[in-house]
Amino acid sequence: MSDNNKMGRTCPTGSFAYTIRSGDTLFKLAMTYRTTVEAIMALNPGINPNNLQIGQVICIPGSSTTPPTTCPTGSFAYTIRSGDTLFLLAQRFNTTVEAIMRINPGINPNNLQIGQVICIPGSVTPPPTTCPSGSFAYTIRSGDTLYLLAIRYNTTVEAIMRINPGIDPNNLQIGQVICIPETTPPTRCPQGSFEYTIRQGDTLFSIANRYNTTVNAILALNPGLDPNNLRVGQIICVPEETPSRCPAGSFEYTIRQGDTLFSIANRYNTTVNAILALNPGLDPNNLRVGQIICIPGAMPSRCPAGSFEYTIRQGDTLFSIANRYNTTVNAILALNPGLDPNNLIVGMIICVPEESPQRCPAGSFEYTIRQGDTLFSIANRYNTTVNAILALNPGLDPNNLIVGMIICVPEESPQRCPAGSFEYTVRAGDTLFSIANRYNTTVNAILAINPGLDPNNLRVGMVICVPEESPQRCPAGSFEYTVRAGDTLFSIAQRYNTTVNAILAINPGLDPNNLRVGMIICVPRGTTPPPCDGSYYVVRSGDTLYSIANMYNITVARLMAANPGVDPNNLRVGMMLCIPRCEEPMPPCPGGTIYVVRAKDSLSSILLRFNISVMDLMEGNPDINIDKLEVGQELCILPHRDRGCPCPKGTRPYVILRADIPEDDEPVVVYLAKKFNMTVSNLLKANPNLAPEDFVEGLRICIPK
Repeated sequence: MSDNNKMGRTCPTGSFAYTIRSGDTLFKLAMTYRTTVEAIMALNPGINPNNLQIGQVICIPGSSTTPPTTCPTGSFAYTIRSGDTLFLLAQRFNTTVEAIMRINPGINPNNLQIGQVICIPGSVTPPPTTCPSGSFAYTIRSGDTLYLLAIRYNTTVEAIMRINPGIDPNNLQIGQVICIPETTPPTRCPQGSFEYTIRQGDTLFSIANRYNTTVNAILALNPGLDPNNLRVGQIICVPEETPSRCPAGSFEYTIRQGDTLFSIANRYNTTVNAILALNPGLDPNNLRVGQIICIPGAMPSRCPAGSFEYTIRQGDTLFSIANRYNTTVNAILALNPGLDPNNLIVGMIICVPEESPQRCPAGSFEYTIRQGDTLFSIANRYNTTVNAILALNPGLDPNNLIVGMIICVPEESPQRCPAGSFEYTVRAGDTLFSIANRYNTTVNAILAINPGLDPNNLRVGMVICVPEESPQRCPAGSFEYTVRAGDTLFSIAQRYNTTVNAILAINPGLDPNNLRVGMIICVPRGTTPPPCDGSYYVVRSGDTLYSIANMYNITVARLMAANPGVDPNNLRVGMMLCIPRCEEPMPPCPGGTIYVVRAKDSLSSILLRFNISVMDLMEGNPDINIDKLEVGQELCILPHRDRGCPCPKGTRPYVILRADIPEDDEPVVVYLAKKFNMTVSNLLKANPNLAPEDFVEGLRICIPK
């Protein structure tokens, strides 16, 4: 039988019969047989270029059924048009002149002939012929889809496809030239569908559920629409009623991961051939997840046997639904291919298994989360690890355990602690520092073999790993020190001529407020402690320099001289002070005069009379109570000198201004006391090193708050 009579189809002279195969388009056929789409359509009146059927016989212009020599893999045939040059073609198809000449040996770049067919490197679909009247040429750019172009130019996908027969909307190539209509058809959405404007939170799955249709039906109406990139305000078409995709006596089926036509045929008691007959053009070797095909037989319910429909409610997660119905997240996902577990929408309908497969695999058991549980505490309780639990419960959020949630726990754990370490159960009062001290190791060594352990959140009963042997405890230039009763970091630092910060730097994690007798710390080696011509005293609660000086029958001035740098307003419990040796008894008031307190005397009147400071008075009278002077009391009045003292707590600094100097003979200290609404005594107490006549312009003084 001649080719012209193939399949009973008679083609006119100068053409031959061709049987449509899977993947054919008029554009590909036109390129293959060096003709045009228009020429093929003229020979096949009534043909629908967008609905070619496998097995359909059409006529192709030409005298041979054998296609001309094809271009090598990775290139395509192109017919030279008026104005073409290799340089322009290279630019249009994103290649080079050299690459074009390499696959067209013998081509003369200076003598291209209109109608000449050459090969172009790449997989770019050649541009269509000159655009018809009422349209314009457009070059495809990155991110373009027919849907976006239709919106941008106020047209429809159908209108674009109509003037670009054979175009593949799912395979637009950058640099490809297509035609765009200049005017918009009257209706955006086809009959039987309506326009829908995307809102915040919309997905195609939620829209399909809301309007009782399917994602694929929406995609079919919106070719080129990216379901993963919906934009608020974007307009799409939604079917009013889901079209009847499959003929009577068959039903729709959505391809899932791992499906083959053979497995589907077995599942629904049919044959591969019967499925292929209902799905012309279906490639059995290229099934895609989410693809919808027709299956012979009665339409099954939405959810397969052994499952039921469930409508998503506020607060639902797949994990909570799985727990509620005694199933697993994986079992739900297997029934709902394409479902995004992180984007459940209220009102969405999913399928839930009626009976769950074995929840926990062999070698593990079910555990119901209780109040206060953490994966770490569960792992400790059942002698396993957090990682082992997470491996059995994919998708479990360790930071969001819910009371009543069911998880799987291994019955036997891998070796908990590595070689060279042992298990230790945390007890009340334990810290990593105390454990490290007890077992002659370091906090860092413990943390290294307990990844994820929070040193600030040890819980009684928790099991951790402790090294059997520790690296060198203290670094070079330091030594071990065992804490004794009464020790503070400050007293230790003073004793060994170092600083608290230097001790903390080589004892990371050490709590300076929680030293315990017997604790071992590292102390930097310094010079020998500064000499003390006397004995050391450890400051206790309530001590002041005055009370300590009284205790040892010395003056505050001598005590401060023996402890340079000490702040008399900031003595800390545990601080060590040098108490100088008692000297030979001195005359009652060496270098000064004795004054006997009289009736109506006050602290301020005495200070004003002798022009001395509070510290001058205290220097000569170490046991004086400046708040309670008694008539007849003997005071040693020493000459005034600056004894230096910072502003005490409860005061603020103030610099005496020119305006603070009275024009009359009133003392400045009296004027300032009135200005700040206080007594002269209180002002002088706040400045114990100043005499009344020291209050002059520019002097920095302390004002009680």
